Amino acid sequence: MKVIDPGPIWPVECHASGGRWTLVLQHDLAHPPAKVWAALTEPDRLAGWAPFLADRDLGRPGAAVLTMVDGEHTEDLPATVQRAEPPHLLVHTWGEDLLRWELAPTATGTRLVLRHTMADRTWLPKVAAGWHLCLVVAGRLLDGDPVPPIRGSEAKNHGWAELDEAYSRELGIADDEAV
Repeated sequence: MKVIDPGPIWPVECHASGGRWTLVLQHDLAHPPAKVWAALTEPDRLAGWAPFLADRDLGRPGAAVLTMVDGEHTEDLPATVQRAEPPHLLVHTWGEDLLRWELAPTATGTRLVLRHTMADRTWLPKVAAGWHLCLVVAGRLLDGDPVPPIRGSEAKNHGWAELDEAYSRELGIADDEAV
């Protein structure tokens, strides 16, 4: 498998959110919001880049199952699409986490802002690194130059550790904070 160059880190922030933490990751894609929306919601397209498989189209509210994939290991996690406002806003749970995907048109495509809320602050850089790699793959898929999805431990072969370290520095979350 060809190793993917993830490039430099993207604009990122973290915020306390009612006893939980929200990672805010921003990335620009050279495609219109409707095309990015399809990649975020359609199961066949999600399968090409996301860390999970969806049991249905996420473009409408309601219950779903998102199956996390790590090599041969899979884990079904309950999900609920809370808001689906194509092609600008998708809000859904993924197990205990909340994901809010905001899509805004730009002169060259779409600014995607992901707000991923979770319980453990120390996981924010790790999650940022994982989403970074997934979204690089999504960009390639949207560009018509697809590469296989990077999921689970396979991410370590594509610069995940370096991204984790860089996002840790950017977010001010030291490795020694991990428990």
